[in-house]
Amino acid sequence: MTNDFIGLAISYVYAISLLVIGEGLRKLFGVKPDLTRKVIHIGAGMWAFGVLLLFKNWEIGIIPFATFIGLNYLFYRYRIIGAMDTQDSSPGTVYFAISVTLLFGLLWRPDGPVDSVAIAVAGIMAMTWGDALAALIGKRFGQHKYQVGSSVRSWEGSAAMFIASTVVIFFVLLLLPGSSLSPLATPLSLGWALLTAVVTATFATLAEAVSPHGTDNLSVPLTAAGVVWIFMQSF
Repeated sequence: MTNDFIGLAISYVYAISLLVIGEGLRKLFGVKPDLTRKVIHIGAGMWAFGVLLLFKNWEIGIIPFATFIGLNYLFYRYRIIGAMDTQDSSPGTVYFAISVTLLFGLLWRPDGPVDSVAIAVAGIMAMTWGDALAALIGKRFGQHKYQVGSSVRSWEGSAAMFIASTVVIFFVLLLLPGSSLSPLATPLSLGWALLTAVVTATFATLAEAVSPHGTDNLSVPLTAAGVVWIFMQSF
């Protein structure tokens, strides 16, 4: 239990450091908020591995992300941190914290009998890397636009989403189950991990394409985790 509280302290120091880095990039180096927001987005998502490393009880391990549901809402509502939120920002950071808390709460069981946290992490990584790179590449190189409902995307951004999601989901499913971070999960073969990653990335890309402003931080990880879960049932 003591180690878990040390983990809480480290988690909050890490989160504060991300915000400081984002603000530093914006104020000192003139980095635009759409990029600093993604730096914070990726850094926050990657902390999923920090949580697995530091915590032994899932009920305590989800506290940092759960805390930021409320904090991110305040940041968004009052535009407290310019590196995260501007006047045209969506409440995506709030959805981000909700999705991570929900997935870890439902699937992470480090004390057994079966730990399904790899499913949660696969969904989180699709959001962390796939969604971030889709936005960055789509904004920079997106010359071919398409629209689904109120969502406007680019084929270049969607391609980046698919490729990045496939890669990160594949490595999560191949390397995390049975590792020291998730010893109770059942390892997957290379072929099964690759097939699951490609199919999951396809659905995650579709979810990102049709999601209104900011809601992809909910739809992408939940869709991706749901698809991986279905595959795992037939493994």
